[in-house]
Amino acid sequence: MSDGAALPGPDGALRCPWALSAPEYVTYHDEEWGRPVHGDDALYERLSLEAFQSGLSWITILRRRPGFRAAFADFKIASVADFTDEDRERLLADVGIIRNRAKIDATLANARVLIDWAPGDLDELIWSHAPEPGQRPVPKSLSDVPAVTPESTALSKALKKRGLRFVGPTTAYALMQACGLVDDHLQACVARRA
Repeated sequence: MSDGAALPGPDGALRCPWALSAPEYVTYHDEEWGRPVHGDDALYERLSLEAFQSGLSWITILRRRPGFRAAFADFKIASVADFTDEDRERLLADVGIIRNRAKIDATLANARVLIDWAPGDLDELIWSHAPEPGQRPVPKSLSDVPAVTPESTALSKALKKRGLRFVGPTTAYALMQACGLVDDHLQACVARRA
């Protein structure tokens, strides 16, 4: 049984243990998770997917990501903001996504809020909550990785204040991890940035 330390993957390289349970996880871990993401549409997608993940395993979302992208017009804010009641009903019936009414409604509502922001505002707001590099200790095991931080709590409050939904502190921290605001790859992990 692992103590949460990095473990060898299929190629023998050490990785965060959560990344080893499925091939999709290995690819996501090595190529995406913790890498800087910029751009309002890209960040809207990640924010939406993190909200859909709430209460579920990430692998469920990862495996359905192509379905989410097809259903939500590749998460183009301008397109999703124009979705109609018919689109909402289509989404509620779409077996390719998570058909959770509250999460679908939040995704649509968030696009309608974001369409009124200036280009780059979402990117700027999210990245303004990144902690200073080197400020946090490098995690050696999963037990060293928090679920919530003061920065994620502040980001959650800032997003909610601007009208966004389904953006609690835990979801905000997962977004920060996924989009590279923090590097929570374990110290021995092959994907950890220098």
